[in-house]
Amino acid sequence: MILASRQGKIRLVKWYTPYTPKEKTKISKELPPMILSRKPKMCNIVEYSDHKVVYRRYASLYFVCGITPEADNELLTLEIIHRYVETMDTYFGNVCELDIIFNFGKAYAILDEMLMCDGSITESSKKDILSHVHSMDNLESRDQIERIMS
Repeated sequence: MILASRQGKIRLVKWYTPYTPKEKTKISKELPPMILSRKPKMCNIVEYSDHKVVYRRYASLYFVCGITPEADNELLTLEIIHRYVETMDTYFGNVCELDIIFNFGKAYAILDEMLMCDGSITESSKKDILSHVHSMDNLESRDQIERIMS
């Protein structure tokens, strides 16, 4: 999963398949320009190397997912992207690029609540995802208060 701005700057990256640092750099450099150069009316599914890339633009961000053609479903991937955006939108209150830049830990936490380490779906309920993230927020707040008090 790669989140990139309209200028091609990477804002968030989560790898679900092991790649070497060199491969990660290559993919991160090649994919955003390829996606950005596509016209808005073009299909949101592109072939890249031996994978398919599913992407969707929301405001100033492109949400890009690489999938295995024979194992993953393109339409389900588009739904996962949409659910991720909806969940962040609810959490941040109309999410924007700055929310991701300044609260990337929360963006990762929401993504981690949705998808397992191998990229398969853990939770699809926006309510449950937000409940877990808010519980983590409460624990963090309690820890900060305890540190201040001691």
